[in-house]
Amino acid sequence: MENNNVKTNQQQQNNGLDAAQIKELYYLCISRWYWFVISVLIALGVATFYILKTTPIYTRNAKVLVKSDQKGKSAMGDISAFTDLGLVTTGINVNNELKTMQSIDNMIDVVKNLHLEMNYKTEGLFRDNVLYGKNLPVTAHIADADDNLTASFKMNIDKGKVTLSNFTRGKDDLKGKVTCALGDTVSTPLGVLCVQPTEYYDEKEDYPTIYVNRSSISAASRAYAAKLQITLAEKQTDVIAIAMNDISIQRADDVISMLIAVYNGNWIKDKNQITVSTSMFIDDRLQVIEHELGTVDDDISTFKSDNLLPDVGAVSGMYLQQNSETTARIIDLNNQLSVTRYMRTYMSNGIGKGQLLPVNSGINNSYIEEQINNYNTLMLRRNGLVSNSSETNPLVEELDKKLASLHAAIINSIDNQLSALNAQLESYMGNERSINAQLAANPRQAKYLLSVERQQKVKEALYLFLLQKREENELSQAFTAYNTRVIEHPNGGNAPTKPRKAIIMLVALIVGLGIPVAYFFISESLNTTVRSRHDLEKVKIPFIGEIPMAFSASEMKKKIKEMKDKRKKQKDQEEKEGFGNTIVVKHGSRNVINEAFRVLRTNIEFMNKDQQSSVMMITSFNPGSGKSFITMNLALTLAIKKRKVLVIDGDLRHASLSSYIFSPKKGLSSYLARQVDDVNEVIVHSNDYPTLSYLPVGTIPPNPTELLEDELFGELVQRMRNEYDFIFIDCPPIDM
Repeated sequence: MENNNVKTNQQQQNNGLDAAQIKELYYLCISRWYWFVISVLIALGVATFYILKTTPIYTRNAKVLVKSDQKGKSAMGDISAFTDLGLVTTGINVNNELKTMQSIDNMIDVVKNLHLEMNYKTEGLFRDNVLYGKNLPVTAHIADADDNLTASFKMNIDKGKVTLSNFTRGKDDLKGKVTCALGDTVSTPLGVLCVQPTEYYDEKEDYPTIYVNRSSISAASRAYAAKLQITLAEKQTDVIAIAMNDISIQRADDVISMLIAVYNGNWIKDKNQITVSTSMFIDDRLQVIEHELGTVDDDISTFKSDNLLPDVGAVSGMYLQQNSETTARIIDLNNQLSVTRYMRTYMSNGIGKGQLLPVNSGINNSYIEEQINNYNTLMLRRNGLVSNSSETNPLVEELDKKLASLHAAIINSIDNQLSALNAQLESYMGNERSINAQLAANPRQAKYLLSVERQQKVKEALYLFLLQKREENELSQAFTAYNTRVIEHPNGGNAPTKPRKAIIMLVALIVGLGIPVAYFFISESLNTTVRSRHDLEKVKIPFIGEIPMAFSASEMKKKIKEMKDKRKKQKDQEEKEGFGNTIVVKHGSRNVINEAFRVLRTNIEFMNKDQQSSVMMITSFNPGSGKSFITMNLALTLAIKKRKVLVIDGDLRHASLSSYIFSPKKGLSSYLARQVDDVNEVIVHSNDYPTLSYLPVGTIPPNPTELLEDELFGELVQRMRNEYDFIFIDCPPIDM
């Protein structure tokens, strides 16, 4: 169970920072605050330069309502008051209209109408300035330019004169320089070119060099189509939302408005195709009926003049009153038969591939009218596909098959209608014959006139009927009611949507603060030195104390050098020990470092409470870690408490501790080399602390390892145990 807890603690320590590490990182960042200031200023400067260098992009929005019902059936919209006239409208579906509005063909028309293939700009301090609308003083037009032409040139305007230079066509540079007046047409390496001033041109203003770039129509259309977003405002509505991203607010508004205008124009053009086809059919039929009606009128007039007949209506009024109802019905049936037969003949002989069928022809059969409407809808779709591809398109061939099948079905329905009308006509004719039998006593001329006048009425009724239908179709064609309504014109804020300055500056601020934190975290994570008690928590060795840093290793070397220089000026070494500022332990001092050494002293005494004397070797992992500093100050801490302490400088190579007492010429090396018989001769006693003694290195020997391996050193340590309470040996670093 304990092992599991240990593993869990180790995993938690490995997986993230604990509170102590976070605290250390926090204080480290606070102590180096100036790095954060520098980093934030650099990051904000880079972000500001990026914002100034990036061209701002504005977003403009508009909303259009499509007049359609939810079932996708015909929607009359604003012309619902004319439904009794038989006006024809096609079914509208908002999803189909959305796709139609996104068509690249519409964008091509927009580019051509607004001349968006021509781009104008001037050089700015950080970025190029785009010229359009009110900012554009002149426009350039290349006569008879091909749609795929890509070219560029420079314009310099000076008091009504313009100089054209730096011509390029595609990737080829063209030589030449042309100067002309505004409004003149000149010949250039690109062809005939005319520079026209706009309404915003000011002759007194000094304009910079204008760079003109012309792209192909298709490339410009694709570029603007990529900036355009057309979606449904909401799923359950018929509102289309249009959004345009562009570097010019006015150009984005113009593109959206022109796109709506182009879409409405194409919709009206498509809608009028049916009415035009119907008008052609009615005009053709009116000519035939008008000729037949004139012939009948001539026959009646001639017969009455030749036979001197009175008013036949007055003579036979009594009989006509009886068969008037029958005659009216026969006339109606004859009208329907005439129109139906003509429609049958028209479909059998007169219709060609790709033509539409006439509607509102007068056939009193809703099923046939519905079939004709379906046929026209398929024909429009088929013609649209042919215009964008070819007749060999598989979709076109499939539609041709459907049209042929529907054409045969319409003819079959017309034949059935003819049979039904003939049956009804025969029935009414039988009734008429029974009534006409009563006219047998009338003169033969009256019977003839009655028959001719009947034909006259039939022709006249048919003629009036066709005139009415022609007016209805003309009205439908002239009535320009769009299937859309703009409910929100192009609008948007004047602030650019890209680049987003606030977010960029916020990110720069975060990056500016994060880079130093990341650097400090990584550097501290890679730092393998022992800096605090926390770094030793995972090591299973006793911990007896923690000493804060008094000064760095470089400062320590500097102070030692100062002591050596001072020693040269001193005449009497015994007057003062050379501790200088490297000794931080003072009698009665209560600062942090003195308290730390007192805690260390208490812990050492606690560890040594069962022994008469203690010998301690003090070392470090690498040079400059402060082991000599710790040894000297710890010895002073114990000496202040009247404990007898001996400090031995065991680093025979560097003698760092010996420098604290001005490095006497005789010391441990002299004793181990048997140059001195009594060790007491080389032991240095402190003047300020009587219980504190030092055993310096003396002269640095050439064979330190051999001297320390001598049994004399062991005997020395054993002997000193009986004389001192604590013996501290300042050893070389481990990596030596």
